[in-house]
Amino acid sequence: MSTTPLIGAQELLAAVNSEHPPLLLDVRWQLIASRPEDPAHPVGYADYLEAHLPGAVFVDLSTELAGPASREAGRHPLPGAADFASAVERWGLAEGQLAIFYDDQGGLSAARGWWLARHAGLDARVLDGGLQAWIAAGGECVAGPGAPPVPERPATAGWGYMPVVDADGIAALAAASARGVEDAVVLDARAGERYRGETEPIDPRAGHVPGARSLPTAGNLAPGRRLLPPGALQERFAAQGAVPGARVGVYCGSGVTASHQILALATVGVGAALYPGSWSQWSCDDARPVATGA
Repeated sequence: MSTTPLIGAQELLAAVNSEHPPLLLDVRWQLIASRPEDPAHPVGYADYLEAHLPGAVFVDLSTELAGPASREAGRHPLPGAADFASAVERWGLAEGQLAIFYDDQGGLSAARGWWLARHAGLDARVLDGGLQAWIAAGGECVAGPGAPPVPERPATAGWGYMPVVDADGIAALAAASARGVEDAVVLDARAGERYRGETEPIDPRAGHVPGARSLPTAGNLAPGRRLLPPGALQERFAAQGAVPGARVGVYCGSGVTASHQILALATVGVGAALYPGSWSQWSCDDARPVATGA
């Protein structure tokens, strides 16, 4: 299994032409779409049809990388193990084959695919810089629909390989952090204005989990939508107490971009647990306290 969660465009170019090429998975999804979407197709599918990596299979984040939304579980709860195994089967991933997830937003949605694949015990990486990096490296794109491959030996998806924390767990970890317990850290990966409670465009209450620290995921990206160098990431995380050996929990709006935060942490050797329900679950529970301000 890959020791790094990232793959560069040049390395991917060589890999796709190797004897054992990876399966390419296109996860172009945005919470607020930048273009009108066809209601008959998933968000991001129009972009996929326009141009995608040769052989890439489109992945619907809302139905394949998440379970049904609800007030109790959040907007993008984890899918069931059997449902995710069915998605992996549809993609055509072969036993032992590397899965490469990519998008055009610096990995902010592709990382959800990476996280779930690793949670299922599968080998996966994210294309650093996404579609733009592929094109800049001389990679070709194709248009139109793609057909998933049919492997002789389909991959077997397990479950439960990545750390997960629920609402009670994130509350306890954040409370410990607020008391000054040095190895307890909860990172809120949303934009700073949402953390501070200045605005909340989606969820019913504005603010953050008391004791959580603001560290917007977007700050992990350098120009060109590539991940910051390891030294810069290490410094950024260490400033919030997220260092190797610390107990780190991460949440965002619905558990999608928090996966990208966990990917970035993994590149510098920091393990972290995902709170899948995230703010979309927490803010719907009136019994949960809400903090505002910096």
